[in-house]
Amino acid sequence: MSYPGYGQASGYYQQPPPPQQQPYGAPPPNQYPLPQQPPYGGAPPPNQYYQQPPGLPPQGYGQQPPYGAPSPQAPGYGAPPPPQQSYGAPPPQQPYGAPPSQQYGAPPPQQYGAPQPYPGQPAPYGQGYGQQQYGAQQPVPPPPQNYGPPTPPSLGYGPPQIIQWNGDGDANALRSAMKGFGTDEKTLIRVLATKDPLQILTIRNAYSRIHRRDLVADIKSETRSWFEMGLVALARGPLLHDVHLLHDAMSGPGTKELVMNDVLLGRSNADMNAIKSEYQRTFHRRLEDDVRGDLSMKTERHFMIVLAAQRAEDSAPVVKAEIDHDVNDLYNATEAKLGTDEMKVCSILSTRNDKQIEAIAYEYHAKYARRLEDVIRKEFSGHMEDALLFQLRQGINKAVHQAKLLEDAMVGMGTKDHLLVNRVVRFHWDRNNMAAVRSAYVQRYRKDLAQRIKGETSGDYERLLLACIGEHV
Repeated sequence: MSYPGYGQASGYYQQPPPPQQQPYGAPPPNQYPLPQQPPYGGAPPPNQYYQQPPGLPPQGYGQQPPYGAPSPQAPGYGAPPPPQQSYGAPPPQQPYGAPPSQQYGAPPPQQYGAPQPYPGQPAPYGQGYGQQQYGAQQPVPPPPQNYGPPTPPSLGYGPPQIIQWNGDGDANALRSAMKGFGTDEKTLIRVLATKDPLQILTIRNAYSRIHRRDLVADIKSETRSWFEMGLVALARGPLLHDVHLLHDAMSGPGTKELVMNDVLLGRSNADMNAIKSEYQRTFHRRLEDDVRGDLSMKTERHFMIVLAAQRAEDSAPVVKAEIDHDVNDLYNATEAKLGTDEMKVCSILSTRNDKQIEAIAYEYHAKYARRLEDVIRKEFSGHMEDALLFQLRQGINKAVHQAKLLEDAMVGMGTKDHLLVNRVVRFHWDRNNMAAVRSAYVQRYRKDLAQRIKGETSGDYERLLLACIGEHV
């Protein structure tokens, strides 16, 4: 079965890296509502899989077309495309004695006597995490699939930056709002819910420098309940709050598995490494050790793969042969045998990027006439099932998945406020992403997210969440 785009000069091979994230607060590239989406996780309509929806901007340079969509024509009408080396083909011969040339993104040359893989050769399937080599003491995590430049860290997860912005005025406003008798909650919301992660750090440092006080400690002493939790999440910023959530989830009796899923799954390698470093700096413990001590058996091994930060970078292309191999491996690990090879499934979904996971889900349904989500539901249970479904849904459609996470926190008897407030704050750090989530929520649930939040919350807590999703309060 052939798919348009494979093998063309501008198809999935040798894709340039994706564009950088737009500045915080910039208007989204398209206004919602977006066009109608198929049912979440369902099969696409015939001849319409991953077509460019009407109303979205044309794809610019550096954007990879959706899986299954035809590739753009090469420049020059009627001109033959420039020759490209096929995936898996041997490199051109070099003169005798000359050192081999190395392409950008290729692995470093091996030492003399080591076997030389051909360019782009993936690690042998089956050498994933959980399989030990002869005499090895520790399981070997799967190697990274790096075809191009690494994905940059999300805003607030990179090295400290000095921005050309003065936070002294906001720091003074926050102190005035909490000083003396009573608290000005509207000022707290206005200042904290409208800033990006770099501005939040600047305000927190200015507050400490000017007033010789800790902003988070003052918020905790002046506010209460879920309103307090939301303000603290904002004042800490995304990275510091992530590590506190992880520490709290693993402290005391029981483990808040859903919190661990929210923080750790689907993250880029750069963000994951930043979380591990910040956890060590804040609590003087390795995150891997705490996770290993809190989880058990195969779920622990699953999260060790995640924490290894060995996902394919976003610049890694969707290669048809590798996708087909993953599809066959997933089938052989689940439906084709009695029992389930859990680690094979965990390894694939934890080391592929979102575009590759999207392609795997599509090809699995096309080949076996079953949704991969249904297979996971049938073959797994408990925390591992939840984690694998999280990774799968994040890869298929991030905005739809996040909209579902918000609804899951509000549906049923009582609101799961702990999940709701932390998910709203996490999604709000990227305003363009929040606009996409609100649009996906409308199309999936036929109601506005702001109205849904109003029905589940009240008072200052309600106003804080509405401000985070972009409403004027």
